[in-house]
Amino acid sequence: MPKSFVGGCACGAIRYDVSGEPVVMLDCQCRQCQHDSGTGHASHIAFRNADVTVSGKASFWISVGDGGTVKRRAFCPTCGASVYMTFPERPEQFSIAAASLDEPELYSPQFTLWTDAGQPWDRPDPALPHFARMPPAG
Repeated sequence: MPKSFVGGCACGAIRYDVSGEPVVMLDCQCRQCQHDSGTGHASHIAFRNADVTVSGKASFWISVGDGGTVKRRAFCPTCGASVYMTFPERPEQFSIAAASLDEPELYSPQFTLWTDAGQPWDRPDPALPHFARMPPAG
């Protein structure tokens, strides 16, 4: 039986349900993810947008990453929790904040990226591949 990727914000005003399997699970140490998470990295799970159903009304803010990627970050206007991220230039992709899962133990990172921006007090798991910036395409 496939895993169920269900979750939402801290107060429950925004909920999502994913019917497909993850495309990738990763930790990102870029400065934007540090600001968004309030700590040294953010943990993301990417899915196909077509596999995700969202209920509730999110607020959004747009940012542009160091590599030029435009990110539309969704957060709850009631509790302020970061919930998901979409990418206007890649509408097929939908990324959830791993901590927003009802069962966060389903998260298992495959690699860490943007370690060049990492903080000395937040070291990536040495058992995982890590990349100074974005990993090579492929």
